Amino acid sequence: MPQDITKEGVNIGKIVYQWTVKEYEEHVRDRRWYWLMGIIGGALVIYAIIAANYLFALVIVLFAIILFMHDMVAPIEVPFVLTETGMVLGKKYYRFSELKTFWIIYNPPEIKNLYFSLDSFVKHRLQVPLLDVDPRPIRDFLNQYLQEDLEQEEEPLSDRIGRLFKL
Repeated sequence: MPQDITKEGVNIGKIVYQWTVKEYEEHVRDRRWYWLMGIIGGALVIYAIIAANYLFALVIVLFAIILFMHDMVAPIEVPFVLTETGMVLGKKYYRFSELKTFWIIYNPPEIKNLYFSLDSFVKHRLQVPLLDVDPRPIRDFLNQYLQEDLEQEEEPLSDRIGRLFKL
């Protein structure tokens, strides 16, 4: 279970690599995107009402509200740190023993990500943008502590769909 480094005074060890990433990927959406999503959302709400599935209509409306509110706030910059004992993402510290595997998807300029798989049922994957960091020394360092998942050659489907629809 990740530890909050601000509350628990955790000794994270010697810092080996560090860079700053945005909390989430910020998409540039034009007017056409908002019109298209509005039409799709409206059609889904109308379908849900006709089908008497009011819960689905509520979920669609709540999703639209959350997406709108999310779009109004700029992502904050959070530190990512690799240490001798684990990694820190924002205020959360993960020991290497809590991480199962890692893999790197590096297809510049659009995809440059480092992924970690977790033992957690709720959050099973962490994604960290590599930005302009060279992935080779990161891979060499992480191979000392974690097993690399060489079967992961593509970006996860959920990430591709999110990037495609700018969600």
